[in-house]
Amino acid sequence: MKVVVLDRDGVINQDSPDYVKSEDEWIAIPGSIEAIASLSNAGYKIAVATNQSGLGRKLFDEFALARMHQKFCGLVEEAGGQVDGIFFCPHSPDEGCECRKPGTGLLQQIESEFSCSLKGQYFVGDSMKDIQAASAFSCVPVLVRTGNGLVTEKQLSPELSATCLVFDDLASATKHLLSNAN
Repeated sequence: MKVVVLDRDGVINQDSPDYVKSEDEWIAIPGSIEAIASLSNAGYKIAVATNQSGLGRKLFDEFALARMHQKFCGLVEEAGGQVDGIFFCPHSPDEGCECRKPGTGLLQQIESEFSCSLKGQYFVGDSMKDIQAASAFSCVPVLVRTGNGLVTEKQLSPELSATCLVFDDLASATKHLLSNAN
């Protein structure tokens, strides 16, 4: 089974220092929806792994989050693809949970839900937490320069730079992944 794990804010949709709190604030990055549909149509299962500490901070509730994800999934479906699962950590950073990236709890949930191994699968993110989680779980880390990606790219250690694929955005990362698919 082929799986692509995607971070949400900064990879699929525009990020905000004030948090994305509603479906109106959830704005897709150009090309991201079509890229996800392309991956889905190529036989990849699409899993989103996202820290949503705005829930723990009481900036929005689970109903608002569900509406954001409904909008996102609807856009992917309109583009001819499908999102197979959205996994989120609702905790604030000080709660010490296992699911908040760079922890790997969300990745463990994906493996359990999809009955698969994520070892060697692509994990696309824009933050150091994404890259660290991917590496810790033996996924192939893919950094996009959207969101926080430009800052993250400058912070990559030589070890992470050697294993991390870097692209301008999810659309260009997708073109690479599909052209190198077995």
